[in-house]
Amino acid sequence: MASNPRSGGSKKGPTKGSGGKNKRGLRGKGPTPKAEDRVYHKAHKAAQQRKTSNASAQAKRKKKELGPNMVAGRNSVLEALREGVPATAMYVSGRIDSDDRVRESITLATQRGISMLEASKPDLDRLTDDAIHQGIALQVPPYDYADPSDLLEFAADRAETPLLVALDGITDPRNLGAIVRSTAAFGGHGVIIPERRAASMTAAAWKTSAGAASRIRVAQVVNLARAIDELKKQNVFVVGLDMDGDVELPELTFTRDPLCIVVGSEGKGLSRLIAEKCDQIVSIPIAATTESLNAGIAAAVSLYEVARARRP
Repeated sequence: MASNPRSGGSKKGPTKGSGGKNKRGLRGKGPTPKAEDRVYHKAHKAAQQRKTSNASAQAKRKKKELGPNMVAGRNSVLEALREGVPATAMYVSGRIDSDDRVRESITLATQRGISMLEASKPDLDRLTDDAIHQGIALQVPPYDYADPSDLLEFAADRAETPLLVALDGITDPRNLGAIVRSTAAFGGHGVIIPERRAASMTAAAWKTSAGAASRIRVAQVVNLARAIDELKKQNVFVVGLDMDGDVELPELTFTRDPLCIVVGSEGKGLSRLIAEKCDQIVSIPIAATTESLNAGIAAAVSLYEVARARRP
């Protein structure tokens, strides 16, 4: 009969226990890490490649935003030149069939001292990211953004009560340009935009502003919520536009005080954080059959109402 190995009766001698030395080895090692977290797993390598690709795309997009902006096409170039959009160079194809638009564009560019460069079709395709350029394109330099404090100083220099507009997530540059134009038309002193996930002062915004961007400064901030806090410290009353406002626009009693009107995005309106930062939420009375107003129109209506209330 086989002997018990722990009874000391085996041929190899008595077998001793571990004395608790292997107790740690019996413990569980916790849940198995995700495949993406295991360095040697192919899922980890794929995740790293995705991160690298996303970072590269973001850097490329940022470089494009900071770099020169191109206006392409005969009508667009002519309109931009007529509206006084700043430009550093105009590219014209050597084999272009001149028409009235091209001739006027060349005349305007010459009068403004804008450099004119001859470019081949492949060059224009590359410069305009394969846009329909019709043999002509205009290069617009990066916009020189202001600081929100500059906007308040601008109002102080004119001995006027500050009137600012802040945009919360406006992504359409045409809406941005239209709001800049309305701000100038109704005595405003500047527009504040966030740096990320928002329209910037591209050629499209310049063109829509119809030249107002040369008279009204646009400030760009990293964090709109913090910028609003800073404005409030400067005794600026901040109102947000929303359909479910506490008061209607004609009933607003702070129109003669330093004021900043915050306009929400085209689809979602004001974000929750920005709405909480506002001193008051204001609605624009509209017909029940109309769901909402375009952001640019809402800003224009509000600016007009403030300008009307401030008239002596």
